Amino acid sequence: MSLLIPGVRRAASKLTPSQFVCRQCLRQQRRIAPSHSSSILQSLGKRHASTESQARFARYFTSTSIPTTVANTPASEAKGKKAFPETSSKSVGYWLIGSAVSVFGIVVFGGLTRLTESGLSITEWKPVTGSRPPITQADWESEFEKYRASPEFKLLNSHMDVEEFKKIYYMEWTHRLWGRVIGLTFVLPTAYFIARRRVSARVAAHLLGISALIGFQGFIGWWMVKSGLKDDLFAPGSHPRVSQYRLAAHLATAFVCYSWMLLAGLSILRTRRLLADPTSASKLLSALSNPAIAPFRRSVTALTALVFTTVLSGALVAGLDAGLIYNEFPKMGVGLSPPRAELWDAFYSREADRSDLWWRNMLENPSLVQLDHRILATTTFCAVLALFAYARTGRVAAALPKDAKKGVLGVVHLVSLQVALGISTLIYMVPISLAAAHQAGSLALLTGVLVLGHRLRVPKSTVAMVHKRLAAAAKPR
Repeated sequence: MSLLIPGVRRAASKLTPSQFVCRQCLRQQRRIAPSHSSSILQSLGKRHASTESQARFARYFTSTSIPTTVANTPASEAKGKKAFPETSSKSVGYWLIGSAVSVFGIVVFGGLTRLTESGLSITEWKPVTGSRPPITQADWESEFEKYRASPEFKLLNSHMDVEEFKKIYYMEWTHRLWGRVIGLTFVLPTAYFIARRRVSARVAAHLLGISALIGFQGFIGWWMVKSGLKDDLFAPGSHPRVSQYRLAAHLATAFVCYSWMLLAGLSILRTRRLLADPTSASKLLSALSNPAIAPFRRSVTALTALVFTTVLSGALVAGLDAGLIYNEFPKMGVGLSPPRAELWDAFYSREADRSDLWWRNMLENPSLVQLDHRILATTTFCAVLALFAYARTGRVAAALPKDAKKGVLGVVHLVSLQVALGISTLIYMVPISLAAAHQAGSLALLTGVLVLGHRLRVPKSTVAMVHKRLAAAAKPR
């Protein structure tokens, strides 16, 4: 036996490493890059040739290299699954626009709630348990007893009974329930779309921001109602109402939420439409990059800010019931404006040196607040007409896309309707139907201006994707 050992050793030294690897292992080795596998063979072969047999070297190679390759594949696939897509689903765009329509409706219904003086009928804020209205007679008596302790009942509605109270209660309850429904139908789908990666990273950030704004809007709503439930906020003989500042903040937040939803939804649908036809998209991008359109685009941005400012001034008019005075147009009394002493009344100043005289009169004096709103509304109307004329003359008319020209004409129609509703509401001393229509018209006008601005801009991310599609289509196959 001892004579056979030297011969076996000499024969083993002449064998190659591949002779000790099975066919299955050889198939696994082909999945590794040739340069990588050869380098491993050489380095490991030299290391172990002097101390171990070729069979052990083969076992070492197959046991270390193959699992590494197999283990890396699932990791790369898992990483790909976690990434956000380049574009958002079309269903997300339609859902965002539907949510914006719901916010439009609650804004109009909120105006009706204020006009019917129903907003102070519920004196508590219960985000969860408040979703259920009173059912039994004892429940109604309990809610009515809370309302009887409010300043509005003591000063205005002391004649009201339980049946009359139910009417205003249901108005405010419906308004609050609608807000909760908007929150649930937005936050829950947002979590689903992000978890399922149905939206891009940019849109996911927008959805989270809107969800936070909806929650903040609920807080602002209660903060506003709370201002009308304290006796110390009203001077003797004054009309119980919510703070005009908080009312303006509540309305402004609703308008921002609506605008955010609308623009996000329109952007998703437009991006998908442009990517579906990159050639036509390239022509549109080329048209919008014309230098002649840049001043027009800035003018639309300024008009949007003007419309929003006019809306806020209208909220101050509503909060102060300033529409119930000077119910004629264009005059206010015997002239185009009230007397100077009435506009800058020292009654509204709270500082001994009268340093707050001008801004407190602008925000708290009903006469000056109505005059400010008239000036802003007239300025908005004239600005829209000037923009329409600008869009039909010179290089702008030649460079402006067709859909942008239609958008400008639509804004002219909306602002004309809004002016007619505003004057009618004033002349007829703020009837509920006209006042609600006037508030809806303000949001419709803002919608028209936002859509016009949207048609004049394409996000840089969308431009990059269009160019990427064009480059991919131009490559030879």
